[in-house]
Amino acid sequence: MNDKIKILETFENQYPNRDYRIIHTAPEFTSLCPKTGQPDFATMILEYIPDKLCIELKSYKFYLNSYRNDGIYFESVTNKILDDLVKVCKPREMKVTAKFNVRGGISSMVIAEYKKQK
Repeated sequence: MNDKIKILETFENQYPNRDYRIIHTAPEFTSLCPKTGQPDFATMILEYIPDKLCIELKSYKFYLNSYRNDGIYFESVTNKILDDLVKVCKPREMKVTAKFNVRGGISSMVIAEYKKQK
């Protein structure tokens, strides 16, 4: 288990027999461009249908903040976040949308999704 995933905590879903969607928006995500070392800013949107567990928000915030000094590409960080969150809470469905701010005249959005196999 990587160090970052240890930050994430969960709690028991009180309504596991119902499909409902949880959406968390984190508008202050920051990581570093591995090529230039310049900061990349993004709004991270986490959407998921929980199964038995939900993500605890304070730990999720600390988890996202742990990327602040990491040199990692947009595509990689979005998929890494999805992989870690799926591993920790095992949702029915999950989507991470990363809306990166304009850099060099181009804005970027990366969307990674997971659906539990039936």
